[in-house]
Amino acid sequence: MKRWVKMIRFIGGLCLVTLLGIAYVSYLCHNSLCLAPEHSSLSPRYSISSSSSRSEILSSPASLVKLIGGFPLKVNIESVAFEEAYDMGFDITSRDVIVFLHIQKTGGTTFGRHLVRDLNLENPCNCPRKRKRCDCFRPNTVNEQWLFSRYSTGWKCGLHADWTELTDCVEGALDEYEGTSRKRRYFFITVLRDPIHRYLSEFRHVQRGATWKSARHWCGGQEFTSLPHCYKGSNWTGVELDEFMNCSYNLAHNRQTRMLADLTLAGCYTGYNTTADQLERDRILLQSAKQNLASMAYFGLTEEQSTSQYIFERTFHLDFANRFDQANATLSAQAIAELTPAQIERVRQLNSLDNELLEFARQLLHERFKMLKRRDPHFRWNWLRVIHPHNRLVQSFISAQK
Repeated sequence: MKRWVKMIRFIGGLCLVTLLGIAYVSYLCHNSLCLAPEHSSLSPRYSISSSSSRSEILSSPASLVKLIGGFPLKVNIESVAFEEAYDMGFDITSRDVIVFLHIQKTGGTTFGRHLVRDLNLENPCNCPRKRKRCDCFRPNTVNEQWLFSRYSTGWKCGLHADWTELTDCVEGALDEYEGTSRKRRYFFITVLRDPIHRYLSEFRHVQRGATWKSARHWCGGQEFTSLPHCYKGSNWTGVELDEFMNCSYNLAHNRQTRMLADLTLAGCYTGYNTTADQLERDRILLQSAKQNLASMAYFGLTEEQSTSQYIFERTFHLDFANRFDQANATLSAQAIAELTPAQIERVRQLNSLDNELLEFARQLLHERFKMLKRRDPHFRWNWLRVIHPHNRLVQSFISAQK
């Protein structure tokens, strides 16, 4: 009997040691970014040479590759670019998912509501009263989402998740949400805004008490929770513009470039507020942001609502019931008029990367618009429907073509 007791105790102790060992190794791997060899790759997604041509920037390989700890790691998700989206369309009944990268103060809240409430679909999103989120399920399913956004799935990858976070998280988040693992085609979309207007809008939002301090800042397999704050206390209420601009680690500076770039290419948030190699870091982030923007299925500009709506509808072969209203620029103009020339110049300098990104985006948007217009045999009527959605004559013609 004693022999059996000793054996049971020995086996129990062995199991305990094994469990403790597994837990310890898991902890180490979580913090040191242990990588499985099958995920490794020999070439990074991006060419970082300063001599990259426009054609190189616009090229978009089908798979995504990210750098972690200086080594490339393949992210095994299928991202659909603009031309492919236009040629093949968006199949809401299959495995296609629209992923909305929502950058703060770009008009993304309004656009996000358009996505869940205004698309003409056979099975529209279900938006219960007194609930912020809608159920955007595929036809004949009860939990398969075709839209990954704030107003459908919620902030599953973190508050205002950026490109680095979304590409790393979206597949697993949907697998967990739907309770099954599957491969999907991802149509990344976003909205950009004039950098000066966006920056001042964020400043006023922060001045009223907003912080976004619950954002994860996930990059390279870890969460950067120790990023310094520009303020003491719970928020930055009442901050003046000069103080807002003088904080060197204010994430409002060049926010659009940072949120569209692959941050792993520039060491994530390590040394974010230092001047060491800042020019090299800026160059890498800007080029990465341009490439990621060009490889997205869609992007719009806040200042060009009608053009942006037309491009979305023709790209996805989906129509909106209501037009995108062009926001009144009077408030932004008044805010800028209250600034001194030195302050305006300072805002421009702090967002120099975003300014260059916007010029690239504006040119690309116009190229896409011209291409779609050229291929659209009913452009005149489709354009009229965008700017006059409730005109009966236009609606009658469009209906006759279907």
